[in-house]
Amino acid sequence: MNLTITSLTNYEIGDLIHESERTLVYRGVAKADTQPVVIKLMRNDFPSFQELVQFRNQYTIAKNLSVEGIVKPLALLNYQNRYALIMPDFGGISLGEYYQNFLSDIKDISEFLDIAIQIAEIIYQLHQNRIIHKDIKPANILINPTTKEIYLIDFSISSLLPRETQEIQNPNVLEGTLAYISPEQTGRMNRGIDYRSDFYSLGVTFYQLLTGELPFKSEDPMELVHCHIVKIPIPPHKVKPEIPKALSEIVMKLIAKTAEDRYQSARGIKHDLEKCWQQWQETGSIVEFELGERDISERFLIPEKLYGREKEVQTLLDAFNRVSQENSELLLVEGYSGVGKTAVVNEVHKLIVRQRGYFIKGKFDQFSRNIPFSAFLQSFRDLMGQLLGEGDAELANWKEKILEAVGENGQVLIDVIPELERIIGQQPPVPELSGTAAQNRFNLLFQKFIAVFTTQEHPLTLFLDDLQWADSASLNLMKVLMGDSQTRYLLLLGAYRDNEVFRS
Repeated sequence: MNLTITSLTNYEIGDLIHESERTLVYRGVAKADTQPVVIKLMRNDFPSFQELVQFRNQYTIAKNLSVEGIVKPLALLNYQNRYALIMPDFGGISLGEYYQNFLSDIKDISEFLDIAIQIAEIIYQLHQNRIIHKDIKPANILINPTTKEIYLIDFSISSLLPRETQEIQNPNVLEGTLAYISPEQTGRMNRGIDYRSDFYSLGVTFYQLLTGELPFKSEDPMELVHCHIVKIPIPPHKVKPEIPKALSEIVMKLIAKTAEDRYQSARGIKHDLEKCWQQWQETGSIVEFELGERDISERFLIPEKLYGREKEVQTLLDAFNRVSQENSELLLVEGYSGVGKTAVVNEVHKLIVRQRGYFIKGKFDQFSRNIPFSAFLQSFRDLMGQLLGEGDAELANWKEKILEAVGENGQVLIDVIPELERIIGQQPPVPELSGTAAQNRFNLLFQKFIAVFTTQEHPLTLFLDDLQWADSASLNLMKVLMGDSQTRYLLLLGAYRDNEVFRS
């Protein structure tokens, strides 16, 4: 018995059956009626607010669902500073563990299809309840080895929104499991997240179950993000020739890069899987057929692809390529409000991932023009958030580089970018200056600070939106940055409403 959890009111604690970075899972028994239960406990003794919210979220969503194949929790209890989630124990193990320990032959197509059809039906019911799971993977799918019943678990990051947008974050702190997340979940696809994101994760899961390996393998988080966005994996039937090509094509349709190219409904997936199952039972083989015959979307969805902007997007991509060759450039995008300036700029994300660059953005505000550098500071606070998601070794490296650049004047930057202190630590006070002297010191320091992040290894793209409301200090800083011959690997993008800019 593992003694990490020693006591819990009304429950006897049994063996530890699973552990991850954030949770511990035990078997147990309810003292009142001896009902076998599973107890999922938060691992951290002092979890963050976000962790508490996510843990409670899985209880709130699952307890209100009446869907066959969803493990409905019995209770959510307080344990010290953490939560403990109590669920009924139906004798299930993770699908990954089942394939590893109970199936000696991963080529058992019949059993795979039985499992896959059940999963597709559960996802269909989930989507009917307007829930996006966002973390489908073998570890979150349970199977009873005897009855072969399938259950879907872990709704900690699930969403009740029909569509949401993922902001750019460090790959280490993205929601979901990096090996299984959809391209749009990376925040670097200029696309929103909807229910079709689950189909991508399902496709990766099917790929792993059929071939015994993931479609993309890398220890580098950013490399994995790049793979999800642009790389096409080897089709399963080419990895394992014994896998029927028709089944392989179903998997490849599921893991299409854009949601419009995937299946549009879980019922469509289920129909094609049942067609495979029927052929396999009758003939022991599966003949290729047209996919998606019954794949009809039940929701009206407008494609998010940009139309008629190929020339503008290519101009941006060409500029970033030149910047990656040791240049710096300023590009301005003009147009009326709502014409799609930001959408065009966001298309550069995919190329930035390939070059391992950083993309940060800030927005000037009509009613904050008296705050100098507001958009610059907003964008670099965003960058500090991305850096804080990196490991200790990387943070130590950034600390050394930043301190080398700013010397003993770090407090000047901390005053306007408070998150910086979490990276470089407390800094000594600096002499007070006023007027032009203070402005010149800040410009010089900020220039050196930006230079830390504009390197060949990590080109920087800085997007400043609503430039028509920029303050004079920000415009002067842009002039300084672009006029300095030492500035390298910086792409400065600006967007403004040309109908609100007048000659002065």
